[in-house]
This record gives sequence, structure tokens and C-alpha cells, in this order.
Amino acid sequence: MKRLIIDCDPGNGIAGANVDDGLALALALAAPEISLELITTVSGNTPSETGYAVACDLVSRLGADVEVARGASRALIEPAAPWREALDNNVDKFGLRHLWQGVAAPALKAEVPPLAVQKMGELICANPGEITLVAIGPLTNVALALQLYPQMASAVKEIVIMGGVFHVEGYLKDTNFGLDPEAAHAVLTSGAELVLVPMDVTTQTQMTHKDLDVLEACNSKLSRYLVDTMRPWMNYSMQTRRLAGCWIHDVLTVAWLLKPGITTWVSDYVDVSLGGLTRGMTCRYGPDGLKLAVNVEPPQGKPVTILQSVDNDALLALIRHYVGQCSSG
Repeated sequence: MKRLIIDCDPGNGIAGANVDDGLALALALAAPEISLELITTVSGNTPSETGYAVACDLVSRLGADVEVARGASRALIEPAAPWREALDNNVDKFGLRHLWQGVAAPALKAEVPPLAVQKMGELICANPGEITLVAIGPLTNVALALQLYPQMASAVKEIVIMGGVFHVEGYLKDTNFGLDPEAAHAVLTSGAELVLVPMDVTTQTQMTHKDLDVLEACNSKLSRYLVDTMRPWMNYSMQTRRLAGCWIHDVLTVAWLLKPGITTWVSDYVDVSLGGLTRGMTCRYGPDGLKLAVNVEPPQGKPVTILQSVDNDALLALIRHYVGQCSSG
């Protein structure tokens, strides 16, 4: 049994927000090999309060016994306003809010204290070597937890991170690391056991309406939730990114834990640039791999497992298997 915390910024049901966090949560909840023990939310794809409402809505719909805790509402240093302008308002700039017509957005909760960092740190440190932390939003909560609980770096079994981008056309940086570079730097250099799932591999994934049709035929609470909340985003992605469907970035973190063989990977040191034009850019540099290392400081932390490729058909089959075995209702 794999014991998990998922730190996320889910957007299912929110106009213009990505839905891959919800798919990752769904897969973790559906897989009997996984014990999902805590869901925490962070400001990223959606504001922390919105993500908290989305996660609570999913857990409530499924009747799942999983605690949800709200986390950081802003990055450690990075100004929030430019990111919120882009992430929250692009749907209106594209004129595509109508795609979510008929999809009920989860109601925001009354003021909820941000206890995610404490709950994350306490659960990991009370169970050394037992808890895997899946971080699929900006790393603000994780960085704060490592600061408050220094022993967490050695107590966590591993941290599986969806973030970073090396060589994807059009991306100087990704949202998760770009929105909070200081947090990403703190986690990547913490000395914890890390697995990185960058955009280079997640943009090899794709789900289409035909795949959603297959899930819809399962006719379960979980499959209906996914189909209803994913179709608008898929249409949005097809129109704004010219894809045949949509990328499903975050779910690859959970899928890798269930079946690592659907991917390939390498090991290297990773860090994030904190200044200038390259602020938020992901850097991969092992001391033995650099042909020119003048004025390059030695890497910090440990080498990171970096996923490189994925068998998308195998990934989709894995999702169908677990979502499809959920009982109807």
C-alpha cells in the first residue's frame, strides 16, 4: 500500500482552469494500491481557496474519507497579480467562458485556516519513510513545510513533482516552477529523494473526447465527474493550443507510482534560476556532464530522477483500468 499526500491546485468545474489535478486525484482515489491520506491545496492553476473548494467537492461527491487542507495563497516572493491575471482571465480574453455553460462550479467555503503546511509536515515526520508526497502545483507549501520541519527532507519517502521544462517549444518556464521559483529551488536542493515529471514528458501525453467516451461508459460517480468537468477544458485546449485533445500533465505522477514501466527516466541534478530573463527556468546540470563549467557553482541536494518519455497508450489504459473498476452509482 502506497501512502500518499497530494499537494495540488485543482480546477475541475472552474472556467478556464486546467483539470489534470482532478484526474490525478481521481486516479489516486480509484487505485486500491494507494492510500490517499491528505489533500492540500496551493495557489497556482487556481487560487488556493478555489482549489480547496474543488478538492472538497470531489471528495464529497465520491464519499471519500480523505482530509482536505487549504495551503498558501501566494508565492514566497513572486508577485501574484500578473499570474492571477493570466491564469484566471485568459478564458475571457479568448471569449470561451461559454464552454463551461451548464457546469456547476464548486461553491467557495467560508474562511478556512491555511493548515496545509503543518498537516503535511506533521504527517510525514510522524511516519518516517512511509509517506510519498505528490506535488502537482507550485511548491510553496512543500518549501514552507521543509522550513518548519527540517527533518521532513529525510522523513519523506519521496517527493514526486510535476514541474519544470527543459526543451518544449514556446516555454521558457512552466507555471509550477515559474509561479514560485524560490520554493522550487528550496525543494530541488533540499536533499529529499525526488522524482521530477517535467513538461518535456507530460506534453507527450494526450487524452481525447474518444477517451472520455470510454470513461463515460463506465457510468460511475467518478467517471461522470471526470467526463463532466474535463470536456469543457478539452474543448478549450483544442481551440487555444490546437491539440487533438488535451495534455494530462499531473496524472502522470500518480500513474508512475502505480506503473513506472510506462516511462523512461534518467538521473541528474536540477535547480531553478532565480533572476533576470531566466527567472523560473529549470536547469539540469550534473558536474560530469558540463563541457564548460567556469563559474558554475557545484550542484546542491541529490540527483533527481527525471522522467523522459511515456507510453501514452499505456497511460490511458491504466486510467481506464482504475476508473473503470469503480462501482457504478
